[in-house]
Amino acid sequence: MIFDFLGDKQKAVISMAHIGAMPGSPLYDADGGMGKLVEDVLSDIEKLQAGGVDAIMFGNENDRPYLMKATTESVAAMTNIITAAKPVLKVPFGVNYLWDPAASVAIAAATGASFVREIFTGVFASDMGVWAPDCATPLRMRRNLGCDHMKLLFNINAEFAHSLDQRPIGLRAKSAVFSSLADAILVSGPITGQPAEGSDLRDVVDAIDGAVPVFANTGVNIDNVDDVISIASGCIIGTHFKVDGDTWNPVDSDRVKRFMDKVNGLR
Repeated sequence: MIFDFLGDKQKAVISMAHIGAMPGSPLYDADGGMGKLVEDVLSDIEKLQAGGVDAIMFGNENDRPYLMKATTESVAAMTNIITAAKPVLKVPFGVNYLWDPAASVAIAAATGASFVREIFTGVFASDMGVWAPDCATPLRMRRNLGCDHMKLLFNINAEFAHSLDQRPIGLRAKSAVFSSLADAILVSGPITGQPAEGSDLRDVVDAIDGAVPVFANTGVNIDNVDDVISIASGCIIGTHFKVDGDTWNPVDSDRVKRFMDKVNGLR
């Protein structure tokens, strides 16, 4: 099973377009301003599309430390940046505002995105404090904005956090599909750039039993992608596509091409 916006593409690769730190966040480059943020993300998009990725997801990974509730200025900035990038996009795109599901859906609706990634369910002890997302509000927002086509990708085990829900991960995933209408389940490692446990990925796939796609969300690279996509519907990849495999660096064209060449040979 795969998403309608990806057509018949199997073992899909969704790549990250990491926006630089936005206005109001500690790492924001006031000298470069919004123009620099747009310029940098356009450069990354060009390399990702030239390498053949299947979709692109905009994320604000540089807005450290992360917020549980988005600020007005950051929502406006992210919407502006994605809107500026839309004319060059040749593949479907999605949105992930860390870590606010309602803001993510709002930005996605305003920009015409096909999907959203977020932590929608669960309770976590995290670097940001106790984390208890509200799933009902963004799903009602999607409906009220007339965006039923927008797919919601549920990250079931948050990075930078530990689940306080002691149910097995497979049961939590199955419950999210049943009770919270997840369109896909994502399985993550403990931190950005680190892979999910293979056993967690397998347990979720077995528990979901084809009801929705299951993606590996972090730590996928050219050395482990064959194992990952033998289990999962696809993967989301950011860090491995960066210069020297460093999350905070620009995208490396050669890394993207080598990775996609290998994936295309596997699918």
